[in-house]
Amino acid sequence: MAASELYTKYARVWIPDPEEVWKSAELLKDYKPGDKVLQLRLEEGKDLEYSLDPKTKELPPLRNPDILVGENDLTALSYLHEPAVLHNLKVRFIDSKLIYTYCGIVLVAINPYEQLPIYGEDIINAYSGQNMGDMDPHIFAVAEEAYKQMARDERNQSIIVSGESGAGKTVSAKYAMRYFATVSGSASEANVEEKVLASNPIMESIGNAKTTRNDNSSRFGKYIEIGFDKRYRIIGANMRTYLLEKSRVVFQAEEERNYHIFYQLCASAALPEFKTLRLGNANYFHYTKQGGSPVIDGVDDAKEMMNTRQACTLLGISDSYQMGIFRILAGILHLGNVEFASRDSDSCTIPPKHEPLTIFCDLMGVEYEEMAHWLCHRKLATATETYIKPISKLHAINARDALAKHIYANLFNWIVDHVNKALHATVKQHSFIGVLDIYGFETFEINSFEQFCINYANEKLQQQFNMHVFKLEQEEYMKEQIPWTLIDFYDNQPCINLIEAKMGVLDLLDEECKMPKGSDDSWAQKLYNTHLNKCALFEKPRMSNKAFIIKHFADKVEYQCEGFLEKNKDTVYEEQIKVLKSSKFKLLPELFQDEEKVLSPTSATPSGRVPLSRTPIKPAKARPGQASKEHKKTVGHQFRNSLHLLMETLNATTPHYVRCIKPNDFKFPFTFDEKRAVQQLRACGVLETIRISAAGFPSRWTYQEFFSRYRVLMKQRDVLGDRKQTCKNVLEKLIQDKDKYQFGKTKIFFRAGQVAYLEKIRADKLRAACIRIQKTIRGWLMRKKYIRMRKAAITIQRHVRGYQARCYAKFLRRTRAAITIQKFQRMYVVRKRYQRMRDATVALQALLRGYMVRNRYQMMLREHKSVVIQKHVRGWLARRRYRRTLGAIVYLQCCYRRMMAKRELKKLKIEARSVERYKKLHIGLENKIMQLQRKIDEQNKEYKSLLEKMNNLEITYSTETEKLRGDVERLRMSEEEARNATNRVISLQEEIAKLRRELHQTQSEKKSIEEWADKYKHETEQLVSELKEQNSLLKTEKEELNRRIHDQAKEITESMEKKLVEETKQLELDLNDERLRYQNLLNEFSRLEERYDDLKDEMNLMVSIPKPGHKRTDSTHSSNESEYTFSSEITEAEDLPLRMEEPSEKKATLDMSLFLKLQKRVSELEQEKQSLQDELDRKEEQALRAKAKEEERPPIRGAELEYESLKRQELESENKKLKNELNELQKALTETRAPEVTAPGAPAYRVLLDQLTSVSEELEVRKEEVLILRSQLVSQKEAIQPKHTMTDATILLEDVQKMKDKGEIAQAYIGLKETNRLLESQLQSQKKSHENELESLRGEIQSLKEENNRQQQLLAQNLQLPPEARIEASLQHEITRLTNENLDLMEQLEKQDKTVRKLKKQLKVFAKKIGELEVGQMENISPGQIIDEPIRPVNIPRKEKDFQGMLEYKKEDEQKLVKNLILELKPRGVAVNLIPGLPAYILFMCVRHADYLNDDQKVRSLLTSTINGIKKVLKKRGDDFETVSFWLSNTCRFLHCLKQYSGEEGFMKHNTPRQNEHCLTNFDLAEYRQVLSDLAIQIYQQLVRVLENILQPMIVSGMLEHETIQGVSGVKPTGLRKRTSSIADEGTYTLDSIIRQLNSFHSVMCQHGMDPELIKQVVKQMFYIIGAVTLNNLLLRKDMCSWSKGMQIRYNVSQLEEWLRDKNLMNSGAKETLEPLIQAAQLLQVKKKTDEDAEAICSMCNALTTAQIVKVLNLYTPVNEFEERVLVSFIRTIQVRLRDRKDSPQLLMDAKHIFPVTFPFNPSSLALETIQIPASLGLGFISRV
Repeated sequence: MAASELYTKYARVWIPDPEEVWKSAELLKDYKPGDKVLQLRLEEGKDLEYSLDPKTKELPPLRNPDILVGENDLTALSYLHEPAVLHNLKVRFIDSKLIYTYCGIVLVAINPYEQLPIYGEDIINAYSGQNMGDMDPHIFAVAEEAYKQMARDERNQSIIVSGESGAGKTVSAKYAMRYFATVSGSASEANVEEKVLASNPIMESIGNAKTTRNDNSSRFGKYIEIGFDKRYRIIGANMRTYLLEKSRVVFQAEEERNYHIFYQLCASAALPEFKTLRLGNANYFHYTKQGGSPVIDGVDDAKEMMNTRQACTLLGISDSYQMGIFRILAGILHLGNVEFASRDSDSCTIPPKHEPLTIFCDLMGVEYEEMAHWLCHRKLATATETYIKPISKLHAINARDALAKHIYANLFNWIVDHVNKALHATVKQHSFIGVLDIYGFETFEINSFEQFCINYANEKLQQQFNMHVFKLEQEEYMKEQIPWTLIDFYDNQPCINLIEAKMGVLDLLDEECKMPKGSDDSWAQKLYNTHLNKCALFEKPRMSNKAFIIKHFADKVEYQCEGFLEKNKDTVYEEQIKVLKSSKFKLLPELFQDEEKVLSPTSATPSGRVPLSRTPIKPAKARPGQASKEHKKTVGHQFRNSLHLLMETLNATTPHYVRCIKPNDFKFPFTFDEKRAVQQLRACGVLETIRISAAGFPSRWTYQEFFSRYRVLMKQRDVLGDRKQTCKNVLEKLIQDKDKYQFGKTKIFFRAGQVAYLEKIRADKLRAACIRIQKTIRGWLMRKKYIRMRKAAITIQRHVRGYQARCYAKFLRRTRAAITIQKFQRMYVVRKRYQRMRDATVALQALLRGYMVRNRYQMMLREHKSVVIQKHVRGWLARRRYRRTLGAIVYLQCCYRRMMAKRELKKLKIEARSVERYKKLHIGLENKIMQLQRKIDEQNKEYKSLLEKMNNLEITYSTETEKLRGDVERLRMSEEEARNATNRVISLQEEIAKLRRELHQTQSEKKSIEEWADKYKHETEQLVSELKEQNSLLKTEKEELNRRIHDQAKEITESMEKKLVEETKQLELDLNDERLRYQNLLNEFSRLEERYDDLKDEMNLMVSIPKPGHKRTDSTHSSNESEYTFSSEITEAEDLPLRMEEPSEKKATLDMSLFLKLQKRVSELEQEKQSLQDELDRKEEQALRAKAKEEERPPIRGAELEYESLKRQELESENKKLKNELNELQKALTETRAPEVTAPGAPAYRVLLDQLTSVSEELEVRKEEVLILRSQLVSQKEAIQPKHTMTDATILLEDVQKMKDKGEIAQAYIGLKETNRLLESQLQSQKKSHENELESLRGEIQSLKEENNRQQQLLAQNLQLPPEARIEASLQHEITRLTNENLDLMEQLEKQDKTVRKLKKQLKVFAKKIGELEVGQMENISPGQIIDEPIRPVNIPRKEKDFQGMLEYKKEDEQKLVKNLILELKPRGVAVNLIPGLPAYILFMCVRHADYLNDDQKVRSLLTSTINGIKKVLKKRGDDFETVSFWLSNTCRFLHCLKQYSGEEGFMKHNTPRQNEHCLTNFDLAEYRQVLSDLAIQIYQQLVRVLENILQPMIVSGMLEHETIQGVSGVKPTGLRKRTSSIADEGTYTLDSIIRQLNSFHSVMCQHGMDPELIKQVVKQMFYIIGAVTLNNLLLRKDMCSWSKGMQIRYNVSQLEEWLRDKNLMNSGAKETLEPLIQAAQLLQVKKKTDEDAEAICSMCNALTTAQIVKVLNLYTPVNEFEERVLVSFIRTIQVRLRDRKDSPQLLMDAKHIFPVTFPFNPSSLALETIQIPASLGLGFISRV
């Protein structure tokens, strides 16, 4: 692509500027190859000519499109160069107030010099678990990426934080460690993460100081390794330090301070424990006053001292050791005040009893004379002798300072060592994350040894950084299979070799240090001789022979050689050290006893930990000679070794880079100095990263993203099914040079500038399209306007001209006719008036008289007909009511008799089967049965035909009724019209009468009035005018008074209402706060409770060591260790049920009356037990005798046994069928409690009809079975006769002998006769019932016919009447008919209610009888009785049992009850198959029985076991929403039952009388209700946590990232950090996913029968979580703050509101929780330009805080070029307007907030006595009472 294509008119470029570094300008004309100058216009409007370099002819860099400015990742910029990077950082920092920006793998952090609310725990939670590209840049995002990669790749990580002093390195490292401590937690209860964070204040106090660039500058480098276990929880940490700036202890430059700890000591000197240190003001000590700035603004050193001491205590440094540290530090301060007096040029002395030295010796515990002597002398050792030499004053001062530095360095290492010991992991470390906080590249006016070491370390780190960036680029290219070409990048290995290689700078420095007479000058000459003119990176200054220049990667640095040797040697006199080692103060010798092992940055590497098989640089002392030799290692050599060790560690980890930038040197908040920023960007390697990226293919798009963005550049024919091929085809057309892009496997790679070129083409295409659309629309609008105006003009002209012509003609006609009209006018007018009045009077008289007569006649006729109609209708209604009642009664009698006949028939059939010897007697009955059966069949057929006729008649009646209703409506409308006409006639009559009266009065008074009218006319008019004036004045006064009264009343009312509303709101807020505090306390209590249980389990596991082969579990053991203690009628005698067997003297005293009751109850239970035992023994004896008889007899009578088994099976099946029918009836009755439940067609009525029809069908089946059995009896008789075996003969002989008993035969004959009579009576009754039913149906048909005829006659009569009478008659008839129908329906409802209750009672009785019959037959009938005794049809009446709604269980079955009903219950089966809340009802019925027994211990034990069981279930399956919802519903139902049946009047309002009988009688369980309420609150909070965990992964993807409305939001270019795609893939959550999950939650809660109010609260909490998480992510993601995303969010919110409407939950308060999100979406879409827009935003966004509004406006990013950014001035206007608003400064919403929950009382209408316990629950040991 030629440059001329990009450098066209209006293209924007960057040109160099001495002040702003780079300035933006715009081309005024196209650039052509060969041009030497560019015509430019600056942004301020100034034109200039920019001359190109004649040699390179390099064009100025192009500026990125505005749409790309402010991107999160610098690599997303199309043009990657220095001005683009600088401008992007400036826009983000100044305009958007964003301090973090990605640059590929580097996080650029700009120090804002202001506290920002972006580091709270809510921000940490928001970044936790997120992908690095999905959120806005942040130090937390880097920390999360490191943490995630450590867990995913099983590889150690490092975070390298670098930058200038004051750039914010320490703070960034501190926040990274805080993030790890917060998200990972610790693996033990030692709070390791708190200890890791506590190390920061200690290290800052002893290693940080104020400099001219930074108030809290780290004067040492540190690498902290945070260790993690296999579950990635913090277990410990280790710290290594580098190159402590010891010289600061003895010297500080102007406006700088010593280390913070000295000033903290001086500020705390007044404390009692510090009196012995004899400290004073910081200006008193030489070591703290040199900088002249002992105080830092905004820092309280005394308070910081308290924090330091607290951190020491937390890390295990005892108070004695702390005081020892402070003694040494105070001693260093006093040592600095020691002064020397010169005796001569080579010697000096200390004044006698010198106070500072005395204090120093006292604090250090050394002898004064000895220390004073060796401070002024030194020992020299030669080969033959040793002698003491005095030293000069200057050397003495240097020796004193060297001793102070050495003491402080050793103390620093000792503290680091103890911090490492406190942070040492107690378990094996699995992985670690290292945080390196190290100094950045430094260059000052005077650079010495410290700057040399710092820059050397930065050279090593930059080399590692370059290699890592290069490696990542290569991996990306290879993964996408892009041809890899070697990229030339800066390699600083030559510079590193110059410093550390053999004969390098450090090597020559060490060599010079070993020389006896080595000096800085000689070392400088060696450097010149070795490297000058031989190494391109080494130079010599022109004007100096004591300095050298090294070309570092960032800049040239000139180092002064003076002091290099001294600082490298780090000399301290051994005699002074020996004096300190002999100290009586224990801590001081400890600092020096093993210096070889205390490896520090000033000596080597620190001790504490040797990870990854590392060894210390210095080995431990083995031999004295070796020790002395090792002691001579120089600082440079030790620093080089520790740096190599650091690089090994970094190379073994995955690095993450944070580059801190200092925006200005004056610490002004949010002020950006371009010069300083560019200098640091060049030094920290950010621009090198950009250069490496720009050298290849920096811009990368996926095929789908490219297609979505540049679809507008494609024609329809270019779009193929294969997106990849489509993109290839389009790119080949758009970009001719194929070297400008490459196609990878999943991405398209572009060279720098190509994306900008594509954006330009796209913008041009869109602009051209917009222009074309605008042109067409504007032309169409103008044409429409012209045509409309032309038509209007023609129309106006036509009308005006016509109007003028008509006016002229009219004028002529009037002029000509005026004379004629004047001649005849008066005569004509008078005559017409007289004739009109006369005709009108006559006509009105005629009409009114006729109308009155007709009305009177019609009224009489209507009254007569109404009486006749009422007479007939009332008679018909009474007859119909009587016939219906009679028919229903007869029908129910028939059904009941038929049912009884069926029962009797069953018994007869059973008898008929068993009585084989009476088979001959059946011969005479066959014909009768056949005849009866035929009669029944005929009657059934006739019944069916009558039913069909009745149905047809009902249909015809309904159609006729509809027609009549339509006629009635029409008649009603006609009547209304007639009534209106009548009213008008009456009004006219009244007016005529009034006019007539007035006429007479006028005629009589006319003469008198005419006489005095003229006389008083003037006076009257004057009086009237005066009265009018007075009236008007009075009216105005009245109105004014009324207005004032109204305003005052309104003001008073408004003030009262406002005050009332405010007080109400305040009370509600106080109540909610109190409730929230209480529930938070409950939550904390439950957490501590769970922790207590876990610790107890761990203790049990530790204490109980089971022997092998002897493990045993106590099956009766239960977790009865309740955390609650309650009071009842009995004082607490036993804390746990397991202590029941303790000695009685430990129990509390009992109430005597209660004791007597219990004693009586125990005796009754013992008697009952004895009677049951006797009965059991008797049954066992009977069973044994029957078994013996059965064994003695051979197996005979197989037919009888089979028959008995058959009979039992039939009874069982019948019993099951009746139970099923009863359950169906109960279900139908409980479904609806409305009055229509028993009406025809209602569920209960249908169930009864179905049961009755099934009974009649069963009767038919039994009749057929009778015939079959009769034929079988005959066949068996014929088959038995020819068989005569030995055994059969004896049996038949016995039968014959028995048959010969005449009495027995007679008895059997009598029984058979009774059976026949019973059958005949049943058949007769059935026949009568059919006849009665038939008669009733005929009567109904006849009555319907009569009613139909009557209606037709009435309709004919109504049609003959006039309209008014017709309407009135029809209305009266309709009212009468509806009233009667209403009465009939009410009677019918009452009847049906009675019938249903009666049938229900009968069904219950039948079910109970069948169950008792089955049990009685199984228990009482023995085999001997079956054979020997004849079976007689005996009816044994049983007393109906009335259940009391209680469940009885034995005390030892309590654990089984809890196990089956709570611990092992599956919620899904209960929710699907059983009534909601069944476990709660069962538990309450058990409590009722214990209350009925007055058993306090049983009530207490059951409730405690229930509560503990629910807690166990929730602890075991607490992450299952279904389980938690199930037990929340049941706990609430149990709580409601305890309230409903407590006997308190407030809870008994909705109870039935039967329910009131079930109230608790003996115990008040109010305390347990409170415990259950607390438990319900805990379950609710757990439910919220579960649904939050389920919804959390869906919310951001479904609400923000997924494009619900496709194509609205355009895809912007992204950088290296790719964001989650908004196109729905298989694993992507969408809005539909959220709605499906909400449906799932709602259906589960409804299935479990959760209270509706509680469901509303859960839904409100869910919507709050959705709104809070969505808004929080919106506030942390710049790419989401756009106009199109606001539309997406509003659409998504509308879908959620639609879901609320579908579920009838709009009044739950859930919509209000989404209000902040809705307002944020509106804020993205409204105009943001003028003051009116600002006012509208302030009034609209009342649910958002000021911080949130400003944040959204700062983050607002246009997606297309047609959108505009928000101006900084507009944001400031918003801030000014919202200045007085009092809201929270917190940026993010608390997504973990849980609204306080309430449990409104919800009584149950379910009767306890009707509850059945299903067998599936395994509660067979419970019996109903």
